[in-house]
This record gives sequence, structure tokens and C-alpha cells, in this order.
Amino acid sequence: MAGRVKIQDIADALGLSRNTVSKAINNTGILAGSTREKILQKAVEMGYTDALSGSSPSLSAVPAEENSSEPKVIALLTGITLGSSHFASAMLDKFQMELTLRGYELVMYHISPFNMEHMILPALVNKETVRGIICFEIFHEAYSGMICELGIPTLFVDSPVSPCHTILKADRLLMENRSNIHAFVQEMVRRGKKRIGFVGKIYHCLSFYERYMAYREALYMLGLPSMDEYCVFIGSSTSFSRREDYRHYLTEQLRRMKKLPDVFICANDFMAFDVMSDLRETGVSVPDDILICGFDDSCESRVVTPQLTTVHIHSQIMGRTAAQLLLSRISEPALNYRTVYTETTLIYRASTGD
Repeated sequence: MAGRVKIQDIADALGLSRNTVSKAINNTGILAGSTREKILQKAVEMGYTDALSGSSPSLSAVPAEENSSEPKVIALLTGITLGSSHFASAMLDKFQMELTLRGYELVMYHISPFNMEHMILPALVNKETVRGIICFEIFHEAYSGMICELGIPTLFVDSPVSPCHTILKADRLLMENRSNIHAFVQEMVRRGKKRIGFVGKIYHCLSFYERYMAYREALYMLGLPSMDEYCVFIGSSTSFSRREDYRHYLTEQLRRMKKLPDVFICANDFMAFDVMSDLRETGVSVPDDILICGFDDSCESRVVTPQLTTVHIHSQIMGRTAAQLLLSRISEPALNYRTVYTETTLIYRASTGD
């Protein structure tokens, strides 16, 4: 085809509307997986450069595999339901698009408590056809180690906190957890807010632990003392089988404080929402009486009252990077194991008076 290929050209070739093709290429809206795959494959065949350079610049260095009639399956293992509020939902859309461009199929498998207890994969996982594994919310150290011993290229998005510093035989992808916590603490101190607390289950995952350690490091670097009296370490010594038990524990810990801090930093947005709710029930106003910061920039953070100051995770960048890491590991299994962090952005909103 002479000249630059346009979205309308692809739509005409497939007999689809321009809007449908645009959704597939720009990864917006909802399309059937088969339709998205057909559109992306046609875009590659026709040489649509925006789809190639705009969506997958990081994959240019990954060698293409030889054509094969065998299925090219990437197994997604997760212990949670990935709802629309979870940052991973947008990330996975981008990750799946990148895989589709390379002829891979992403199949999701839920890891149950039974699987964890007995250290086994779900029964439907066929290790003979799985080319790679990507793990979301798999924070059980021993189970993570078992996955790494399968001999299948594996990528962890976030990972367990290892008290013994066990090295996982896999690549890891995390959001950058430290610099924006440092920046936030520094800004709060500049505003005269020197009593700063932290709320979170700090051993839940490596990201939560890093956010807590960034908070501690920031206090130290600014010459402020440790402030454990203003911290709530949710579940650090116990676990909760029911959400009601967790909420009761959080409420009890907040009300035991002799004096509230000027600021709470929360390990993620949903903990921040729970703190805001508990404070509201006791007549404490956010931001008039106390300032709150979350992490993740969930959809809810923009509609809750007051809107939540938080740290934005660039999910599309994480999805693209995840594809590059896992596909390069499949192509070159002998690579040294890598831990990669993607950029995050601090966003000030009304919960800190902004």
C-alpha cells in the first residue's frame, strides 16, 4: 500500500468501523479478545507504524521466535480478583496487547489457598505449553520459590518481603516506591507538619515495605525522630480472615492514639479510604484536622470526598515493561535476573489541602 497506513485503511481491510480499530490499537474501550487480536495482527501485516513504534518500542530488541504450530501461552498466576480499581487491570491490558503482537496468548489462573497450602499449580496449567509465567499478588515466599523452580521463565510484578533475603530465580517488576514518599514528607515538613504517621501492612509485599522504609528514611534524613506512636502496622503480628476484623483492628488502633499526627501516609489508597472513614466517624476532619496521602491513584481516589492526594502508577508503562522483561527472558533464559522499577508521580489533591 502506497503512503503511510492509517487507521481507516485497516478498518476498510477488515470491514470494521474506524472506531473499533482505534479502540484496539489505542487499547481503549472494551473489545472481544479475538477482535482485538485480529486488528493488531492486520496492523502489523499492513505496516501500521504507530501501532509498532507507539505501542511496542521496547520490544524491538526482543528477537522474534521461529514460527511454530504449538500454542504460545503465557500463564498469569494471581491470588486475587483483578477488578477495575486495581492498578494491574490497566497494566494487564497493555501487557496482553504487547503479547498479542508477538503471537502469544495470555491465560489467567487463580491460585487458591489449597494451591498455596499444598504447593501445587492449578490443575489446568499445562507446563508443557506454558512459555512464560507472570505473577500478580503472589506474596507467599515459599510458593513463589516453588514457581521459580519450575524452570519456566517467570516475572513477578511486586514480590514477597523476604526476612532472610531469599533471592527469587526470576525477574521482578515494581513501581518506584521511594522517591515520592521522600518528596511528600519533605513537603509536609516544609509546611510545618512534623508529626507524620504511617498506616499499612508493611510485610504484605515488597512495595508496602519499601513505602514504609522510604517514610522512615525521609524522617531520618530530615533529622526527625522515629514516630512509631503515630503508626498503625496493620496485621504485622496477626492476620485477618474477615474484613470486619481488619476494620475493627484499624479503628481500635486509631482510637488508642493519645494524639493524632498532623499527617498520615497510607500504604495504598484503600487503606487511606478506611482511615478517612474512621476519622470521619469520630468527628475528625480531613484536611482541616489531619492530612492524608495514599498510593496507587485508584479511580476512587478522584471521586472520594475529599479527593485523595496519592502517588500515580503508570500502568501502561508497567505493562509494556513487563512484556519486554518476560519476552526477553524467554528468548535468553541465561540472562542475569533483573529487578526493574518504573516511574511514579506524586499528585496533590484536597486531602492535603491542595
